[in-house]
Amino acid sequence: MSDILDLFVTRIYCATLNKFDNEINPSELEATCFSIAHDDEAGQKWCEENDYAGYTSYASLDDLPWRFPIFNDLVKSLDQHVAAFAEELQFDLGSNPLTLNGLWVNILPEGGIHTGHIHPNSAISGTTYVSMPKGASAIKFEDPRLPMMMAAPPKKNNANIGSRTFNYIKPNVGDVLLWESWLRHEVPMNLAEEERISVSFNYAWS
Repeated sequence: MSDILDLFVTRIYCATLNKFDNEINPSELEATCFSIAHDDEAGQKWCEENDYAGYTSYASLDDLPWRFPIFNDLVKSLDQHVAAFAEELQFDLGSNPLTLNGLWVNILPEGGIHTGHIHPNSAISGTTYVSMPKGASAIKFEDPRLPMMMAAPPKKNNANIGSRTFNYIKPNVGDVLLWESWLRHEVPMNLAEEERISVSFNYAWS
């Protein structure tokens, strides 16, 4: 008899945004995202100067919950999701809960991509999905051990989800995904003719 143990598991949290009886209207959130993108000249300039296809408020606006009531409501919902995920991860937070330290809008047009990256200076990162038209990109996660697999054979095409080198998750509108911030991820090319809209965020512990 032999035993196989699963050690150092990488967890991804997926739930509906309104799971905790919060009423975030997706149409209102989408309209607000478009309004922000239209008015944010500094963000538009940053995207142009950095060859970012589409729009992000990442480098220009850091007070969306203060500016827009729906984003304030959104943060209240995200706080509950992050607390649930932290419990699942068995974080020992003591008297200091995880707190939001970044929240931004992403609008990715047809042909737009967001290359592989991690989120430094935070503990949990995530995204909630505002518009996912047919053909919109899934989010791609990379096995964090990949740089150390120098001599590892390739994985089978039908390998189970826990054994793959890369995993793609295609969320629905109104979903929220959470992961630990060290997990490398990317958004492959958006093949939809319409914009892919999401709101991303980071939570830190101090």
